[in-house]
Amino acid sequence: MKTQGNLLLVDDDRQVLSSMAQWLREQGYKVDTAATLAEGTLAIDRKAYDLALIDIRLNDEDGFDLLVHSRRTRPETSVIMLTGYGSVESAVEAIRQGAFDFLTKPLIDEELKMAIHRALNQRKVIEENKNLKAQLDLRFGMENIIGHDHRMLKIYDMIDSVADTRATILITGESGTGKSMIARAIHRRSGRRDNAFVEVACGALPENLLESELFGHVAGAFTGAVGEKMGKFKLADGGTIFLDEIATASPGMQVKLLRVLQDLEFEQVGGTKTFKVDTRLILATNEDLSKAVAEGRFRQDLFYRINVINIELPSIRERIADIPLLAEHFLCQVCTESGKNVSGFTDDAMAALQRFRWPGNVREMQNVIERAVLLGKNSIIGLDDLPSGLTADAPARLDASSGPRPLKEAMSNPERQIILNALEANGWNRHLTAAALGINRTTLYKKMKRLKLEEPHLAGRAGG
Repeated sequence: MKTQGNLLLVDDDRQVLSSMAQWLREQGYKVDTAATLAEGTLAIDRKAYDLALIDIRLNDEDGFDLLVHSRRTRPETSVIMLTGYGSVESAVEAIRQGAFDFLTKPLIDEELKMAIHRALNQRKVIEENKNLKAQLDLRFGMENIIGHDHRMLKIYDMIDSVADTRATILITGESGTGKSMIARAIHRRSGRRDNAFVEVACGALPENLLESELFGHVAGAFTGAVGEKMGKFKLADGGTIFLDEIATASPGMQVKLLRVLQDLEFEQVGGTKTFKVDTRLILATNEDLSKAVAEGRFRQDLFYRINVINIELPSIRERIADIPLLAEHFLCQVCTESGKNVSGFTDDAMAALQRFRWPGNVREMQNVIERAVLLGKNSIIGLDDLPSGLTADAPARLDASSGPRPLKEAMSNPERQIILNALEANGWNRHLTAAALGINRTTLYKKMKRLKLEEPHLAGRAGG
C-alpha cells in the first residue's frame, strides 16, 4: 500500500499508543511513536513529519509544550491535539497555539480519519500555493532582474514608485536588455497582479492583423473572419497590456492607439459597438522616438501621450560590474533546467565575458552561457567553451618558454581593457565608471594613473 503520509503519534498510555499506531499503519500511514515529552521532542528534532497527533496529558508533562516546540521548529508540520478531558477552553487554547484540530477521546475511527485527511490536504494546498507563488515570482517578479549597477538600482526604485499607478509607461533600451521582463515586474508589483498580463509584439504583425489582434473583429469583417474575436485590449481589461516594438506601428494604427490611450475605448474591426476597458498600458521600443517624431515617422501627440514615465534600460556594456552576476545567474538557471553540474567560470572566461561588447545584450549572454553549459565537457566554463567571436580579443596566453612574469604585469592588460571599456561606455565620467566597476573613485584614479589611461582630448593636449 502506498504511504499516505508520515505521522508522529505521542501518547503516555502505551497500550493506546500501540493499538492506535497499528490502526493508522493499516490505513496506509507511516507512523513513529513517542510516550513522553522528551521522546516527542527528540523525534520532531530528528525528522520532518506531515502530521503530529499529540496527547495533551503526558504523565506529569504538558502536551502543549510539544505543540509549541513543533510550531517553532517544524512550522510545516500540522498538529492535532488529543485529550480525554476535553473542554472549550482547552480547544480554544490549542487552536490559538497553532494546532490544526482538537479531538476528544475516545476517538471515533471515522472522525479521526476525516481530521487527518483534512490536515494533510490543507498542508498540501499550502505547499502547492507556496510553490506556485515562488514560480510566479521567479518568472515575473523582481527576483529575476539581476544587477547592482547604480542605473539598475534607480530602475528598481522607479518600478516600485510607478507600479501601482495608472500612468502609461514607456520602456526604452537596446534589443535584448530585458524590456519585457521589466514590464512583467511592473505588473506583478501592481494591484492588477491577479488579472491578465497581455503581451503583443507590434512589429511581428502587418497592420490589418495587428488591428484585429489588439481590438478584435466581428464575423465577416474581412476575408477569413468567420467568427467574432475578442482583442487583446479586452482580454487585458482590469490588467496590463504590453505593446512591444511600438515604433513599428503604422500612422493609421498610431491614430487608433492615441484614442485608446486617451479614452480607453475602441470598436472591433468591422463593428460599431464601443467597448470601454480599464487597462494599464506599458509600451517599449529600441528606437529613439524623439528622432522618429522629428523625421515624421511617429506622431508627436502620441509620443507625448506615451512618454509619461520613461524607464531607460542600460546596455550590458554600460554596466560591466553586473556581468559576473548575470553570468552566474544564467549558469545556475541552465544547470537547473538541464541537470548538468557546472560550478563556474575560469578567470580567463570571465574576463572575456567582461571585455565583449554584447550587441545582443542580456539575451545574447543568456544564449552564449546556455550553449557553453550544454556543449561543454568540463565542470567549469573556460575560454574554449565560449564562441570564437567572443574570445577574439582575449589576451594571448603566456608561453612558458618566455619565462614567468610578475602577476601584476600579467594582469595589467585585461584590467586596462576592462577599465577603458567602462570609461568609454560612461563618457569618461569617473564617478559613473567607478560605480559601474564597483570600486571607489580614489581606486579608479590610481588605476588610471598606473595604467596610463587618459581621456582622449587630455592625452592629445599632453602630447602637444
